[in-house]
Amino acid sequence: MAWELRHIRTLVAIAEAGSFTDAAIALGISQAQVSRTLGALEQHWDVRLVRRGPREAALTAQGQQAVRRGRHLLALAEQMEAETRGQQRLRLGYAWAAVGRHTRAMQRSWVERQPGVALTLIRGTGPLAGLSEGLVDAAIVRTPPPQGRFDSALVGLERRVASFPAEDPWASRRRLRMADFTDRAVLVDSQSGTTSPALWPAEQRPDTAAEVDSVDAWLDAITAGVGIGVSSEATAHQHQRAGVLYRVISDAPPVQVRLVWHRGEHSQTIAALQRLLTELYAESDQH
Repeated sequence: MAWELRHIRTLVAIAEAGSFTDAAIALGISQAQVSRTLGALEQHWDVRLVRRGPREAALTAQGQQAVRRGRHLLALAEQMEAETRGQQRLRLGYAWAAVGRHTRAMQRSWVERQPGVALTLIRGTGPLAGLSEGLVDAAIVRTPPPQGRFDSALVGLERRVASFPAEDPWASRRRLRMADFTDRAVLVDSQSGTTSPALWPAEQRPDTAAEVDSVDAWLDAITAGVGIGVSSEATAHQHQRAGVLYRVISDAPPVQVRLVWHRGEHSQTIAALQRLLTELYAESDQH
């Protein structure tokens, strides 16, 4: 058997959905098909990519590496197909979460406003979610982009949330404060994260528990009790996992959400997306 794009698409769907059941729903196929397709890929490559559990599926180290490269492969395939058909397409990259609770509204509004341009969300890697490599046309980021090659626009602000195991003493609390982290250890994303101990005043600064390089590794570390996570509220909307809780940090500085593109390539399509995102975040601020 030679592996095909459908095998990679299935693996990526499992990684993003967190379970075979949800991956099957996202792909529009049966759970049995998802299991067979993944099993065939693992057998062909002679490697275990996903650890099966009763309620969720977790990527192995080899699986995480395959997913990162697989997303790039799928993005390139979509780009080739669109160019061959002469379709207009805007590829929007994101590293951890797209635009959180605004993602569905963005997609639906885009179809109404720009029916001739397909908006494709692509989960990339690195601080610019694939923009540096040319895998996307623009990207949603939550850290300032490097100056020189890129331009960006602030489209909204998001609250910071803490993430921790369900059995943690914080589980009974509805909100947290920055001072609560003094005796805790915080996970740091070395690739595209928004949080490091420097976020806190020196007298309140928590320790670093470990460094991670993806949201999957971040969630795995939280589930295992390695440390506490701090991220944008968009992560809580897009990455729910059994046994992991999220709470708002009431006095934390907000996270800036920026739309980034290559300098000199601020097309009418990117400008339209910038307006739409700014409107969606502005509307949520009013409620």
